[in-house]
Amino acid sequence: MSEPVYRATNLLGRAALRLLGVDTRWSGIEHLPPSGPVLLAATHVSYPDFVMIEQAAVTRGRYLRFMCRHDIWHVPVVRAAMDRMQHVPVDREAPAAAYLRARRLLRNGEAVCAFPEAGISYSYTVRSLMRGTAGLARETGVPVVPVAIWGSQRVWSVGVPDARGRKPRPSLTRGRRVDISFGEPVTVSSGEDLTAWTGRLGGLLTEQLEALQCLPHHVPQPGELAPWHPAHLGGHAPTREEAAHLDVVPRAAVRPTWGPCAGPGEPPAIRAGW
Repeated sequence: MSEPVYRATNLLGRAALRLLGVDTRWSGIEHLPPSGPVLLAATHVSYPDFVMIEQAAVTRGRYLRFMCRHDIWHVPVVRAAMDRMQHVPVDREAPAAAYLRARRLLRNGEAVCAFPEAGISYSYTVRSLMRGTAGLARETGVPVVPVAIWGSQRVWSVGVPDARGRKPRPSLTRGRRVDISFGEPVTVSSGEDLTAWTGRLGGLLTEQLEALQCLPHHVPQPGELAPWHPAHLGGHAPTREEAAHLDVVPRAAVRPTWGPCAGPGEPPAIRAGW
């Protein structure tokens, strides 16, 4: 299938990353099959996460169909491009249409990437997860590849507004390092409970994310103010409790029974394993 709009968008994305000197590296990319239906479940720590994840996926010849906030489609030119690239608009108040569209893409052999947190976590921990990923995987039988990304939050992400109510702006600092981890594929059996499976996914994503957060080049220097790093790992981002009023999470989401559970200098761990 020809992907001219997607190829052009990828070129623009890579040009922007080169302009900023972003050093994106990934591991486990062999877990992403080069063909056939697959569902990616990715953590979400920054607005441009999809650019970096696609940068890795295209090395496997995959054009990912991202499940994105529906309001992106409110801009006419952007809407046309998103539709041409077969991305999926998600209205969190009425998600059924997104589910059906993603299911159709998977049945057509596409690679779909979901962000089951349904937003960026202000605490930079894996927050409440939606059951949609589990539902799609159970109904279609496709494998789920868990994905964690870290470092992109220093390019442009959420943050506690300042005294004037201003939100963080994109950083033009060059040379940021971004790491992406593609985990081993997992499946959802036909009779499996979606809530329980989603809880296990939260544990697995926590393990992957904390492994990246604990890499030496991502750990804050002694005495460094680090609002871009999770509090339980030595940073100064809000704790999960402090971020509760900032994280807008749908009521239907599965509440965390996973991390944070590792202190500074301790190995990452999870509360719910496979």
